[in-house]
Amino acid sequence: MHTTKATAFAPATIANVAVGFDILGFPVEGVGDTVSVERLDPSPGEPPRVLIESIDGCAAGCVGLPLDAGSNTAGIALLRLLRDEALSWGFRLRIRKGIPLSSGMGGSAASSVAALVAANALLPRPLPPERLLAYALLGEELASGSAHGDNAAPCIYGGLTLLRSVDPVELVRVPLPAGLAVALAHPHMELDTRTSRAALPSELPLKDYVAQSANLASFIASCYTADLDLMGRCLSDVLVEPRRAKLIPAFGTVKRAALKAGALGCSISGSGPSLFALCRSLEDARRAGAAMAAAWEAAGIELDLWASIVATKGARLVPEGLEAGL
Repeated sequence: MHTTKATAFAPATIANVAVGFDILGFPVEGVGDTVSVERLDPSPGEPPRVLIESIDGCAAGCVGLPLDAGSNTAGIALLRLLRDEALSWGFRLRIRKGIPLSSGMGGSAASSVAALVAANALLPRPLPPERLLAYALLGEELASGSAHGDNAAPCIYGGLTLLRSVDPVELVRVPLPAGLAVALAHPHMELDTRTSRAALPSELPLKDYVAQSANLASFIASCYTADLDLMGRCLSDVLVEPRRAKLIPAFGTVKRAALKAGALGCSISGSGPSLFALCRSLEDARRAGAAMAAAWEAAGIELDLWASIVATKGARLVPEGLEAGL
C-alpha cells in the first residue's frame, strides 16, 4: 500500500544575494519550516479538499497566518496540485514554523516547498523538482504579489540557484567555492515583503543598472573560478539596498561591522530586515556574525544569529519518528 503520510523540512533561504534581485538565492542550514501532510479522503458526495489543521512554532504566536488553504502559501500550492493531478483525495496539513515571520528568510517559500515535498511523496507518480517549483511560485505570488523564485528555487534544489525564467521555469545551478560560509542575523522585528517592495521605484537610473549588471556578472564568474577576492569586490548592491536600508534600524552600522570583521560582503537577506554576510570560512562567518550581533545589541536591538557553510541541500523528507513534535 502506498504511504498516506509524510513530513518534510524546508530550509530558510537568502534571496537576491546582493546582486541578483529576484533571481539568485541559496539555503541556510539550522533553521527552516517543517510540514506534515496526510492523505485526506473526502466524505461521501464531497469533493477532495486541502485542510490546514494547525500552524504553530512562531515565536510570538502564529496569529495572522491563515488556516484557509486558498489564503495560505502552502495551501494554495496543494490546491493547484490536487486539481492538476485530478486526485480523488485531498491533503491534511500541519505546519511548524521555524523561520521568523516577515524576516526576509524565505518563510513563505519554505512552508510551501515543505508541503509540496511531503505531498509529492504521497502521489502514485511523484513529480520532478521543476513541477514542484512551478507550484511553489503560486505561493510566492500570493505572499508578495510577484511570482519570484529566488527563495523557492534554492529551497527545493539546494546550493546557489539562478532562476532565468519563471514562465516557463528555467533554472541554472551555480557552483559554489569550497568552504564558502554565511552569517545570518535576524533583528527581532518584522518587515512585510509588500512593504519592502513598495520602497523600490518603478524606474531606476541606467548607470545603476549597468553597475549592478557588472557586479552580477562578476559574482557568477567568481563562483565558477572560486575567485573570492573578486567575489568580495563585486558583492555590492547599488539598486535595491540603498532604497531599502532606511527600513532597517542600524543597517549601516551592522554592515560596516561585518565587513570590518572580514566578511566578503554584507547585504539584506531577501526583503529584510535580516542581513547576511558571505565569508571565506565558517570561522570567518562566526566572527562576522558576532560583530553584527554586537552592533545591533549596541543599538538596543535583540536578534537571532546563525552561521553555517552555504547549504548544498534543499528541502527533504523527514524520517518517520523524527517529525520534531509535529
